[in-house]
Parts: sequence; structure tokens; C-alpha cells
Amino acid sequence: MDFLNYAFMQRALLAAVLVGVTAPAVGIYLVMRRQALMGDGIGHVAMTGVGLGFLLNTSPVWMATGVSVLGAILMELIRWYGKTRGDIALAMLFYGGMAGGVMFINLAPTGSNANLTSYLFGSLSTVSRSDVTAICLLAAFVVVVTLGLRRQLFAVSQDEEFARVTGLPVRALNLLTAVTAAVTVTVAMRVVGLLLVSALMVVPVAAAQQLSRSFTATFVIAVAIGVSVTIGGTVTSYYQNVPPGATIVLLTIGAFIALTALAAPLARRRARAAAAARPAGDPVECVIPATREAADEVGV
Repeated sequence: MDFLNYAFMQRALLAAVLVGVTAPAVGIYLVMRRQALMGDGIGHVAMTGVGLGFLLNTSPVWMATGVSVLGAILMELIRWYGKTRGDIALAMLFYGGMAGGVMFINLAPTGSNANLTSYLFGSLSTVSRSDVTAICLLAAFVVVVTLGLRRQLFAVSQDEEFARVTGLPVRALNLLTAVTAAVTVTVAMRVVGLLLVSALMVVPVAAAQQLSRSFTATFVIAVAIGVSVTIGGTVTSYYQNVPPGATIVLLTIGAFIALTALAAPLARRRARAAAAARPAGDPVECVIPATREAADEVGV
């Protein structure tokens, strides 16, 4: 535990915990919406914000947040109105964001590709006090949205048409989900990196789904996995001198593989127990779909 004596590790661990909570909390809605790669696209756009931060001598975290939010809104507008050429527009947005980041950071007097690398793949030693303050404020916003509006976000993510019929502001909630995902990307970029953050938003959710199909249980398990792997990856990075982002993602994938291997025999055992408990000759009960069970849990 000697790493706790260093201020930079204290900051890195605090940032890691916040990332471990926020990334899966947003990722569960993206997985439900089948937009698992949205975080990856926002990460590309955020590179322009990082480059602008160095060029204008302002905070790269806050600048990346602003640019990411604008990019997320554009992505939603393209999804609504892009139709057949939407994928081309999204591709230009993503790769334009990467190119803009590289260009701006090289034009900045104090910028270099080395600075950009720490944002692309994460870096423990570069998490400053101002970064921690920004991450705490942004993480608080993400937690308030994902928990406070969980019923509405669940309904929209599960079935937009049903949500619209019930009177929910579907477009506004879709925009809020996109903006929250953008904020989460900037929260995570100092620890995991812009190019790897999407994995932390999606893989813990996929791992949690191996154990449970209910929304609440999946949410809790995914956050628990996220916090565990971010702390484990940060500590491993300190002792082994390996990149934190890559370590965290590999641990997350390892958790997914382990839970997948564990889930299969447990499912078979539960099925055999249920079959043995049912009296002979009784009709098979109607099974409630998993989506309805999940909706009942969040009160939709």
C-alpha cells in the first residue's frame, strides 16, 4: 500500500474509481440502444478538444468536454436526419476529430505528440489537481443523470415508439444520453484514454449480463466490475510500469471471459432445478420476457 503515499497515485485512484462508476452507468443505456461504439466515436471527436486546449492554453479536459458534447449532439442529429448518407457523415466527423486533434496540438507552442499520447491511452502521473476537480464535477453530472432519470432513459433505450406514446420527450432524452456519454468520455480519458474508453463503457455491461438479465442487477454488477478493474489496473500499472488504459481494458475483458465461463454451468443448473421442481403433468407456465422483467424493476 506504499503507493498511497504519493499524491499522484491518490489522484489517479480517485479518478479511476469515478471512471469505474460512470463508464458502465452510461454504457448500459448505449448497449440497450445498440450504440456500443458511440463512445469510440466521441473519443475521436474529443481529440480535437484536447488539441484546442493546448493551442488556446486552456484546460484540455474542459475543452474536450465542450467539443465532445457538440460532437455527440451532431451524432444524434445525423442519426435523425442522415438517412442513407448518415454513416458517411459520421465517418467524416470521427476522422475529422482525430485529424483536428493532431493538427491543433502540433500547432500549439507547448504541445507535442507526447502530450496527445497521454490522453489517447491514459497516464497516471499526469492526472493533476485541476483534472481531478473537473473529473469530480463531470462524474457527479453523469451519476445524477443515469440514476435520477433511469426510468425515462430505460424506456427510451428499450423502445422509442412506446416511450413516445407514453408522452416522454424522446428526442430530448436521446440528446441527454448522447451528452452524458460525451461527458463520460472526458471523465475517463486521463485514466483509460480516449481510444480505449469505449471498452470500459460496454464490456462491464456485457459481463454483467452473463449473470443477470434484470436492469437493476446488471447495472450494479457492471459498476462493481468497472470499479474493480479500474482500481486493479491502476495499481498494476504502478507496480509493473505498464500503460494503465491497456491494463484496465485487458482486466475488463478477462472479467468478461471469467463470468461467461461461470454463467453457462449456473444457467444449466438453474434450468435443471426448475424442471425438477415443477410437478409432473402441470402445463409449462408462460415466461415473462426479460425486457418486461427489467422494466418492472425500474418501475417503467
